[in-house]
Amino acid sequence: MSSCISFKGINIPTEMKSYYVADTEVSARNAPAELGQIFSETLRKVVQTQTRLVLDEEDPDIVFTPVITRYVVNAVAPVEGTTVAFNRLDVSTSIDYENFIDDTKSRKLSYNSFQDFESTLNLQDVEFDLIDEIFEEIIDRAFNDTFTDW
Repeated sequence: MSSCISFKGINIPTEMKSYYVADTEVSARNAPAELGQIFSETLRKVVQTQTRLVLDEEDPDIVFTPVITRYVVNAVAPVEGTTVAFNRLDVSTSIDYENFIDDTKSRKLSYNSFQDFESTLNLQDVEFDLIDEIFEEIIDRAFNDTFTDW
């Protein structure tokens, strides 16, 4: 029987010591070149700052392997006539979560998030702020799905 350390809803078995986040693959067309790197670095930072686990590239207890599968901008909220009031940046990811301490917890996680922005704005001017907000939501959900008993 293993014991767990639980803090603020985080439930990590005491024998779990390390993690690894693989480089994020980007299979979505039209995504910025640095999108995968941003996602991986953000996920690493969250695990590092919100758990006691240490990064281990050689023999980790858990591994996250993310893929960004969708990155699209669509017009939403049309106004009467032909004017569009908002555009939506929509991002989907899948994350293979491998738990080598308890294989029954290993699974594929899928998430989608979006942010709307005014159609009068240029995407390049707001893109990375929107990406930060989208990734924050996706990573928060992935963190909760892997480290909490909700």
